[in-house]
Amino acid sequence: MDKISFYDNINCDVNYEKFFEIFKNEVIRIEKIVSNGQKSPENFWYEQEESEFVLVLKGNAILEFEEETMILNEGDAVNIPAYKKHRVKQTSPNEPTIWLAVFYK
Repeated sequence: MDKISFYDNINCDVNYEKFFEIFKNEVIRIEKIVSNGQKSPENFWYEQEESEFVLVLKGNAILEFEEETMILNEGDAVNIPAYKKHRVKQTSPNEPTIWLAVFYK
């Protein structure tokens, strides 16, 4: 069994958002995401067929939904149902935002 640290491979690089697949099978996918000031493109919305649970482990972010905006700080989490339109309005510009994302059907 391999031990992993969520804080490995964390570099603040404003040019790239990094995705690390931790586990995947037919019904669930778990990822670590490292954002460095990235945000969704203008007028772009995620509307995925999987539900998504996200937890901010470090940094902060602002998620935007059609009817509300949500600020997520360290330790905050949200469960986004399948097909719920959402986008990342902002992530921490001065430090990496580390997410734990669980996609499930």
